[in-house]
Amino acid sequence: MDRSQIPDRFKWDLDHLFPDDEAWEKAAARVAAEANDLEYFRGKLNDPDQLFRCLSLYFGLHGTANRVSLYANLEHTLDTLSPGTQAALDKGVAVMDGLMESARFIREELMNLDEGTLSGAYAKIPGLAAYKPYIEDLRRRRGIILSPEGERILALAGDNLFAEIDLNEIPSHAEKAFSGMMADLEFPEIEDEEGDMIQLSLSNYGRYRGSSERGVRRAAVDAFFGTLKANRHVLAATLAGQVAFNSFLARARGYDSAIEAYLGKDNIDTAVYENLVDTINDNLKPLHRYMALRKKIMQVDELRLFDLYVPMVAGSEREISFEEARNLILRAMAPLGPEYLAVLATGLDPDNGWIDLYPCKNKESGAFSASTYGRHPFVMMNYLDTLDDASTLAHEFGHALHSHFSMQSQLPACSRYVSFIAEIASTFNETLLARYLADNAKDTGEKLYILNQLAETIRTTIYRQTLFAEFEKTIHEKHEAGESLTADCLSKTYIGLIRRYYGDDYTIGPDDAIEWAYIPHFYWKFYVFTYATGLSAGISLATGVLEEGAPARERYFEMLKGGCSLPPVELLRRAGADMTRSDVIRDAAALLDATLDEMETLLDM
Repeated sequence: MDRSQIPDRFKWDLDHLFPDDEAWEKAAARVAAEANDLEYFRGKLNDPDQLFRCLSLYFGLHGTANRVSLYANLEHTLDTLSPGTQAALDKGVAVMDGLMESARFIREELMNLDEGTLSGAYAKIPGLAAYKPYIEDLRRRRGIILSPEGERILALAGDNLFAEIDLNEIPSHAEKAFSGMMADLEFPEIEDEEGDMIQLSLSNYGRYRGSSERGVRRAAVDAFFGTLKANRHVLAATLAGQVAFNSFLARARGYDSAIEAYLGKDNIDTAVYENLVDTINDNLKPLHRYMALRKKIMQVDELRLFDLYVPMVAGSEREISFEEARNLILRAMAPLGPEYLAVLATGLDPDNGWIDLYPCKNKESGAFSASTYGRHPFVMMNYLDTLDDASTLAHEFGHALHSHFSMQSQLPACSRYVSFIAEIASTFNETLLARYLADNAKDTGEKLYILNQLAETIRTTIYRQTLFAEFEKTIHEKHEAGESLTADCLSKTYIGLIRRYYGDDYTIGPDDAIEWAYIPHFYWKFYVFTYATGLSAGISLATGVLEEGAPARERYFEMLKGGCSLPPVELLRRAGADMTRSDVIRDAAALLDATLDEMETLLDM
């Protein structure tokens, strides 16, 4: 579909960021010019007044730079093949990079201030308290700062370990090459359910992979993976380049590994990551049981990848329009109370410009929420009237409202929550929606379908994302041990994990090993594990709100409003989920088992 065919009310209103490209250009130029004013404060940050003025100027410029970068990012999302939007995206990143470079001395001087000087500054200037969490978070990493010349060289190389925006908003050269490659790939035509030939694309692949017609979904997967396999060497080289870059930045700062560096950036011990991988590997039996049940219900001789994204129960799927999904989500989120529901209703009203709803030619695939301080969040969807789309909508608005409440409750320096926290509010919403749908199912067939969706969510978000996390960790370890990450190496590593995770009732297809090649999250520097920890925590916290009510809801709201005012593991622990322990993850695996029990009872199996 061409974008011009979509009604304007279902598109983002980017006027909330800038009224036009000219205003965007002026803002970008202003940040570049005023960033030079920071130089006045060099060597003066031991003076409390100068420290306060410097940080106030810096965070003001940072907010504008983030708005510049977001505007370009959203424009590029809508037309990934446009040279103009790519140039604007590069410029937006350059504006932020330039500000980071101009402000590098702030980090260096804050690291070198003694405790007495800082204590005196906080006592003299009460307003500095707003920046204390930011300052303390910087100072905990004093040991990895290099000499001024070393810092300058790392900045030129694209250092991101001190970046103060989400790393997926400052793509590396390898990630940009990957995005360009995926945009340029030409997938073959396949025959749809009506016998018409349609052009397979990155954006409609999910639709045809989940077709009710087995021949259609087989053709979609075969065509998609076949195209990836034909380009496997360049895709492997691109991913290997990202891994090498991550490891280079980590080792340059004295870390033993990339995972230690990138988790350390957000004040997370690698033991949290390892706890997830180890606990899931100790609890693979529910996933194997799910595969066996799916194979039995679908009555297939071989359970293949293209059988995993279609409902097990034939005839139970129904279309859900956006209007129906919006009302459904509002009802399902009722346990979160009127404050949450009021903001959610505003965001879900397409006339308010929060959502870009429908797929169109050259639009990025998938879905996301993005925000910048002082503006409402922006939600990108490719809505195709399925229950899965409705669940994704609830997921992305979990992100959006998390951002809203954090920005409403924290000053700019403490409003940005880290990725470890980011996936909790989204999966919390998915859990509430699934519970509501199951409790209000019209008949056995619909309840079975909803239970299948819940089980599939646990499979894809906890088990599959942990598989991805183990793959990402393993390929970094291989690189850091000196092994070359060729296409064969990546594919053998990936298919070994598929075999272990999915068990004997899953049949591996001839090209399944290439699936790693199109996963964008592998370029996001150890992000994928947060989906699995996020859903595990989301299930735990949502269960608490449903069973305990107001006290659990208030604890949860403290996390939504907490931003980065406390370390992320501590924020989550206070909300009621301790991710240093295995019980939260084991409970999520147990929920899969319980869901399968309920399905088998309804099916009389």
